[in-house]
Amino acid sequence: MKAKEAHQLSDEEIAVNLRDARDAIFNLRFQNAQGALERTSEIRARKREIARLLTIARERELAAERNEG
Repeated sequence: MKAKEAHQLSDEEIAVNLRDARDAIFNLRFQNAQGALERTSEIRARKREIARLLTIARERELAAERNEG
């Protein structure tokens, strides 16, 4: 998921995508440990997706705090 696409998601969709990405990376790590993972770059891509979603969530949280205060 690109950053532009992630910015268009609602807060609930970000939470769902974040949970899905964490589940996926958990499974990818098991596959990698067993030697069954062919594309190890997928782990890195999922880590970046998680970081991107967390960053967007934090940006929105800070923006909400600024608007309240």
